Amino acid sequence: MHDIRTIRDDPAAFDAALARRGLAPMSSDLLALDEARRAKVTAAEAALAERNAASKEVGAAKGRGDEAEFERLRALVASKKDEIARLEEEVREADTALRDALLEIPNLPDADVPDGADEADNQEVNRWGTPREMGFKALEHFEIPGVVPGMDFETAAKLSGSRFVMLRGAVARIHRGLAQFMLDTHVTENGLTEHMTPVLVRDDAMLGTDKLPKFGDESFLTREGYWLIPTSEVTLTYSVAGDVLAEADLPRRMVAHTLCFRSEAGSAGRDTAGMLRQHQFEKVEMVSVVHPDQSRAELDRMTRCAEDILERLGLPYRTIVLCTGDMGFGAKRTHDIEVWLPGQGTYREISSCSTTGDFQARRMNARFKPSAGGKPDFVHTLNGSGLAVGRCLIAVLENGQQADGSVVLPEALGPWLGGKLTLTAEGELV
Repeated sequence: MHDIRTIRDDPAAFDAALARRGLAPMSSDLLALDEARRAKVTAAEAALAERNAASKEVGAAKGRGDEAEFERLRALVASKKDEIARLEEEVREADTALRDALLEIPNLPDADVPDGADEADNQEVNRWGTPREMGFKALEHFEIPGVVPGMDFETAAKLSGSRFVMLRGAVARIHRGLAQFMLDTHVTENGLTEHMTPVLVRDDAMLGTDKLPKFGDESFLTREGYWLIPTSEVTLTYSVAGDVLAEADLPRRMVAHTLCFRSEAGSAGRDTAGMLRQHQFEKVEMVSVVHPDQSRAELDRMTRCAEDILERLGLPYRTIVLCTGDMGFGAKRTHDIEVWLPGQGTYREISSCSTTGDFQARRMNARFKPSAGGKPDFVHTLNGSGLAVGRCLIAVLENGQQADGSVVLPEALGPWLGGKLTLTAEGELV
């Protein structure tokens, strides 16, 4: 969420930053709401001062025996009480109107984010690995003979409908092994602290992490009023809501492996085959809470943590910086990592690492106290996939496929698969 004082100080700069996202100027409407709110506050304060002054005079008038003045002052105090109550309610309504307006406005891009309208204007900044020459027609993951027995879409559809999958046998074990490999690498080598978080959260957690009100239609809401998390970014980030952390406790680096749920509203007809785009999936998510001065360096560090997982698995990838027109709602800067999928003959997103600056911290009032003293300041929050487990499974299967329908798995997974690194054409792990 944006600081109205910053907009007040330089509305032209605010509008210019929004224009980079392709949005119309908003400062004048916001400042009008702010001016109306401040006028209500001033009126309420003036009425309170008048009531307090009259209250002091009531006793004096009574003591002088001035009944007329006493009655006038008493009536004035009573009327001011009603006026103050009305004005305070108007102040609350004005506060809500301004807050609601601010909550709908996306974050402002960093100065070095490339300008652009859509994904065509994104900039590649890194490429690793060379796609393997197959020597045969590469299949998509769900077509590979060795995968077919362990990837059941029909049973999942019977249970839950479209965009679900039931994994079984060797494929389920590979999926689990990938998640454990990612977690262990991030914990033992990258210094992240593992968490096991709820997957049901209240409105405040979704609001504080900028998923509401903007993305309500893309998430699942239970009858009891809980939201199913779209990612553990929500739970990990909101864990510091309302806190004032010691500067010495920063950075706070967290990781969690959870189920994630998305309605995929607006994606009808996209990636309907296979398990690339599902309502329910798993992710190993990284979240960092840092000092504002370390925000950009932490983004680069987080990106490397995700890239390293792909390199250990031997999966070719490229890293791109999203342009202003393709960035997410809460991001100031985003690095997307795309893995090579031979079955599609293209790179597809497998991780998105973003810094939100203090955008989320303001929404959830997460601050730190400087070691040198002074008032608490807002922390900066970052999030990134490390990685999307299902998409990583797809990449491992497609890149390791052989002409006979088997799959050769990455050596890095050996410790998590009991040393068995071949998925046979019959679907057995050997």
